[in-house]
Amino acid sequence: MTRDPLKPVDVSVPALLIRINLLYRHDMTPLELYEATRGTWKLGDRRKGVRYAFAVFEGVVREVYEIEAWHPAGTTPYATRDATKLKVDRWEFTGRRADQSIRSQYAGRAAYFRRGQRMPTVYVNC
Repeated sequence: MTRDPLKPVDVSVPALLIRINLLYRHDMTPLELYEATRGTWKLGDRRKGVRYAFAVFEGVVREVYEIEAWHPAGTTPYATRDATKLKVDRWEFTGRRADQSIRSQYAGRAAYFRRGQRMPTVYVNC
């Protein structure tokens, strides 16, 4: 049996793709996945135009979150991560899992970062 290739994601909303390869585990709880995705990231003012954050692991969108607000890193509580190692000049968001209508468009789709790209974040449509 051959496996169908993943459909590439075609992002039409203002989004931030966040590669969480270093924090991701296949047995993560929804809260652990959210907290791995929401912070902490070195971002500029473009973050203000972002509406959705995509959790990307090994080139696949694992979850989509609707961003409610941005906060300086370390200023909101984490239940599953050690926040003591957070760095200055970084940001984290608070939000919620996106509505099913948005998630169904993007979750499980291929979201490739350029080969050799070191930054774990990519802005799309903002």
